[in-house]
Formats: sequence, C-alpha cells, structure tokens
Amino acid sequence: MTAKIRGSSTETHRTAPRIKGVETNPQALIATALNCRSDAVFFTASQLLSDLYPDKGLVETEDDLFKLHHFAWAKKCRARLMPEIHSQTNVQLNAAHKSLWTEPRNAWYKVTWRDHELNVVTLSVAGITCDKDRHYIVAPTKELAEKFIYECCDWNSEIRGEVLVFSGGWLKDADLFRSIQGTTLDSLVLERGLKEEIYSDFLRFFDSKSLYENHRIPWKRGVLFLGPPGNGKTHAIKGLVNLMKLPCLYVRSFKNQYQTDHKMIQQVFARARTTAPCLLVFEDLDALLDDNNRSYFLNELDGFAANEGIMTIATTNHPERLDPAILDRPSRFDRKYTFHIPDQEERQRYLALRSEGLEQTLRLSPDEIEKIANLTEDFSFAYLKELVLSAMMKWISAREKPPMLEVMSSQIDALRLQMRTPTPEPRPEPSRDLPGSRKWSRK
Repeated sequence: MTAKIRGSSTETHRTAPRIKGVETNPQALIATALNCRSDAVFFTASQLLSDLYPDKGLVETEDDLFKLHHFAWAKKCRARLMPEIHSQTNVQLNAAHKSLWTEPRNAWYKVTWRDHELNVVTLSVAGITCDKDRHYIVAPTKELAEKFIYECCDWNSEIRGEVLVFSGGWLKDADLFRSIQGTTLDSLVLERGLKEEIYSDFLRFFDSKSLYENHRIPWKRGVLFLGPPGNGKTHAIKGLVNLMKLPCLYVRSFKNQYQTDHKMIQQVFARARTTAPCLLVFEDLDALLDDNNRSYFLNELDGFAANEGIMTIATTNHPERLDPAILDRPSRFDRKYTFHIPDQEERQRYLALRSEGLEQTLRLSPDEIEKIANLTEDFSFAYLKELVLSAMMKWISAREKPPMLEVMSSQIDALRLQMRTPTPEPRPEPSRDLPGSRKWSRK
C-alpha cells in the first residue's frame, strides 16, 4: 500500500514578516495562529514555526491518513502532549473496548520515532462545510519529516483485523470484522451446487492474476447477488470475506452533508484501487444509486480506470429497479447468482442444521422436520430462523413443556401473519443467458 503525501515545504515562507514574541514564546504559537482570520491561520502557523525552528525541517500535510494518535497507539512511535503548552483535544468513548479515545484538535506533541525527536502541531479550523485539519511536522531535516509522514500514512492506510466501511467517509470497523469471523459457508443452505460454484468462482479469480495478465484481460470481476430478502445474500458475502482472507471495503451510503455523490463514489473506488486485491461490497445497490449518481458509478466501475484486483460484489432485493446498463452488461457484473425462496428440500436441510444446534430435548426428528418443512412453504431462510428461535423461547418459558413439534407448528401461524411481502412468483427460466450467468429453474 502506497500512501500519497499531500504536504508542502515551508522554505518559501522564510521571507515573510516575523511576528514578534512567538519565536521566544512557543506557548503562544497556537493561540496566535488561531486568532488570525480563518484563511490566514495555517499560513501564520507555518510562518511562526519557521521562525521558531529556523534550522529544522518543516513539512505540512492535510492528508486524512495522518492519524498520529492511531500510529502512537500501535506503538509505532511515542507521542506525548507538551505539558507547558495548552493543547485542545477531543475525548470520545470507545464503547466496544470500554476506554477513552483522545484525538488532537489544536495540540502540540513531542514525538519520539526511530530514535529521533520531532514536534507535531495540529490545528483545526472550522470551515463553511466542515472542519479542516493541518499538521506541521518539525524534524531535524525535511527528508526525515517527509519519511515520518509517509510511514504514518502508509500504516494507517492498511486494513488489519477490520472492515473498511464507507458511509459518506471511511471508518475502520473492528467489531464488524469480528462478527464476520464467526460466519462460515458451512452454515449456509442454498440450492445444491450453488454455494460451491460461487466459492470456486471467487477462488479462481484471485488465483488467476498471471493468467489474466498473460492474455491481456483486465483482472477485475463484478458479481451480483439477486433475490428476495432473507435468503442468504449477506450471509454468503460474510462467509466469502472470512474465507478469502482479503481486505473488505463495505459501502453503506454515498451521502455526505458537504460533498456530492460523485465525490463520494470517486473516494470509494480510489481507495479500492490502492487496497487491491480486495473485495468491494455494495449492499442493496438499487438503494445506493439514483438518476443523479448512476452514470458516475458506471464510469468508475467500468471506465478508463483499470480496477485491477478488485472483486466488486453487489446485492439487490429488487433487480427490476436496476438500470439495464448494470443488470445486463457483462463487463460490469459478469456473474449473477440468484438466491431464491427455499424449496421443500432446502427447508428440510436448513431445519435439520438448526435442529442439530439445539439441546437434545428441543431437537426434531427427521419425520418432524419433514412435517415442519411441509408447513412452511414460501418461508425465507430468515423466517425459518425466526421460527426456530421463537419456538425455542416459547418452549423455554412454558411451565409445562409441550413437544417441540407442537410449539413450532403454532408459531408458523403467528409468523405467517407477520409476512407482509406477497408470495414470490415461480422461478422463471431466464430469457437469455448472459456470459458467466447461470440458469436457475425448478424443471
């Protein structure tokens, strides 16, 4: 992973008029800079630091990946606030780890890195649309300051034990990653052969880089998971992420209060290209796209950029809402897999798998499983799961323990009342066979 450093040297600032007093009083530097007009804060700070450290290397950066507190927390450097200078920080609760997380706002750090002593000053200015942060690194030489920025940004760009989630901006989610670790394809019930075909397709793609290159074929792939909700699309993605052991970028929304969808889509694909090989996931693609951002999305997905090593996975419960340019053009999503409402045999397999995980007194016999499968026509896997869980809880809370078959049968009627969606139509035979797609029918 190569981090891009958006920095600047301040050698041209040395001829600017000096602000008296600060060169001998560093405690006043931050306050003096922040008392300037908002459009002069960063330049003033640069000038003051140049005056204060005329024999040092000074480099500035606004790169979002320059997260000093993350770098220090990982013990890649040691950073401590200068006690004699008032620093403003933002403290937040990290509920998952029951600890406090401190982020610099207007702060001055003494940093020890690779036996070198550096000063890092962070300033934050409120803008019209959002706050803007700028970091000043003072090191023995300009080259050393640039090397520190590069190493810090490069480390922060890597995905380690996290899922990179985009919702108007990037956020590393370790909790989501941990939840994925408990998901396997073994517990996923699909039409016979479908699960194995999907996994084999993914595995072949990532093992075939040299083959693609030898034949001058772009090493990229688009996969679309179709079908009504609750039938394993998300489960399949989690299981694949767990099996492939590759970075996963998960897109929840393109909406940002201050930026256009076009800018957000550009950020998504730019990060995927620098992270590749990776999995880029768009869940509920039909909800992410609209008339304003669709063409830009298509250009990023299948335009001039190579997108080498990116496996793009999209899901939709409503394929009829997708533009034909997405649904029917093979170079964008050249693999399409349909996750249908389970049939009788699939319901039996699923119920048998769930029953095995129950206590002995709650398990169903093979004959009882067949009876429940017969009574649950049109149930999705999600409703079958709810049936097992609700019946189990009802059995546990009952004073007298009725047979599990009786409890589950009564729960079926209750769940049918909750099913708001219409009965799915029979599975149609596709009117055309797209390259890489598979026909699914019950004939």
